[in-house]
Amino acid sequence: MNNLTILPIILPVIAGMIMVVFRNQIRMHRALSLGTLTLIGIVAVMLMGQIQQNGIQVLHVGGWHAPFGISMVADMFSVLLVFTNAVVAFCCIWYAFFSIGEEREKHFFYPFALFLIAGVNGSFLTGDIFNLFVCFEVMLVASYVLITLGGAKTQLRESLTYVLINMISSFLFLVAIAYLYHMTGTLNMAHLSVRVAEIGQGGLMTTVAFLFLTVFSLKAGLFLFYWIPGSYGAPPPAIAAIFAALLTKVGIYAIIRLFSLVFYHEPGTTHYLIGILAAVTMILGAMGAVAFNDIKRIITYNVVIGVGLILAGFASFCEAGLSGSVYYLIHDMIIKGLLFLLGGSIILLTGTDRIREMSGLIRSYPRLGWMFLITAFSVAGIPPLSGFIGKILITEGAFRVGYYWLGGLGLLASLMVIYSMLKIFMNVFWGYPDDLESNPRISVRGLLRPMALLTALTIFLGLGAQGLYGVVDQAVQGLMDPSLYIAAVLDGKLP
Repeated sequence: MNNLTILPIILPVIAGMIMVVFRNQIRMHRALSLGTLTLIGIVAVMLMGQIQQNGIQVLHVGGWHAPFGISMVADMFSVLLVFTNAVVAFCCIWYAFFSIGEEREKHFFYPFALFLIAGVNGSFLTGDIFNLFVCFEVMLVASYVLITLGGAKTQLRESLTYVLINMISSFLFLVAIAYLYHMTGTLNMAHLSVRVAEIGQGGLMTTVAFLFLTVFSLKAGLFLFYWIPGSYGAPPPAIAAIFAALLTKVGIYAIIRLFSLVFYHEPGTTHYLIGILAAVTMILGAMGAVAFNDIKRIITYNVVIGVGLILAGFASFCEAGLSGSVYYLIHDMIIKGLLFLLGGSIILLTGTDRIREMSGLIRSYPRLGWMFLITAFSVAGIPPLSGFIGKILITEGAFRVGYYWLGGLGLLASLMVIYSMLKIFMNVFWGYPDDLESNPRISVRGLLRPMALLTALTIFLGLGAQGLYGVVDQAVQGLMDPSLYIAAVLDGKLP
């Protein structure tokens, strides 16, 4: 057993509880937030090294072995996401120092941000499907606080939709878990894989799989994304960036984990449906991105397009497609966090989110302009940036299994992405500057530093893709071969 496995969950919870006690110590909150996320990143790197040497790492909580106890499982796929989560959250919280405002800081922004991180990490690392539900709820309860923090009218209005949708999906999640437990007699995901293989994925089991797909599609924004544009556009930039980078990715992770470990026996039905939903999501998201003229809507619909593209690679269910999905998922967490920070910075500087009411911003803020252009090219998949590698592999995977329509729609969506991004760049940064309503209390230099770090990461992920090939390939092998996960969790023995 490896106790490091549970640290990415425990550390932010402990830090958040300390902050609640020392409510008014804002400097301590800031230092403790960044310190905790740094420690989580170090733990993730240590776990990656151990996984490379010794395989999947497992912790049976309380010494109760699977399937009777709760297991925390760190394979390469989950640990890569934990590390990326720590990096992106670090930059978003750093950005919040200069933008979130003292009032929100005093009303527990940092504790609830860390509680959300704990829920996200727990979702990535749990090996028990009911514990996955619990971690989802921890994440969602923290997000309910964050989306309303500040009490602006728009936040309160959009939070009603956000809370209602997630309450419905949580109810359906419980119903799906109840049916699955009734049919298999277990909640441990490794044991579920064994039991479903024994029982067979017949009509009723496939129906339960579709119910899980509905739940996670609501959470990920796969086809059922109508709640995302309003909810992600309501909170301040730092919170919106955390939501866009992390929350939908937990739903994507759950789909990939469950449909590669448990419900993988009928890919012609389940995975083909995921492919159809991914295609529709990409097209509808692309239509939204090119139709609107306000920054918040454009970048939010680009989040939707990314969800469809990631799951298009998974729908092909081949090594190339899965490699593209894993690589693009890491890229998307970084680039969507960066995109929302950039969009929020533009709105803070200009006082509007309407791109036709801005111009010439690059003359006053050249570094902001060039960072946005690099981000736009990366989102669109222009080489040698990080988005290119994932899109190429996803397209290759779709073509390899004969899903030419899916690969073609992915390429079409990418063209619409670059159009929507250049629309922002040409309107906001090009031309002659209008009068800027800059807020003197906001340090532009402070805002640029965390964004510069994320921009450097997207360049590195593109230029250094070969160096990441080994860990991504190991993550994909674990997804393609469920027996590796099962053997690690069940200690090579079936109960």
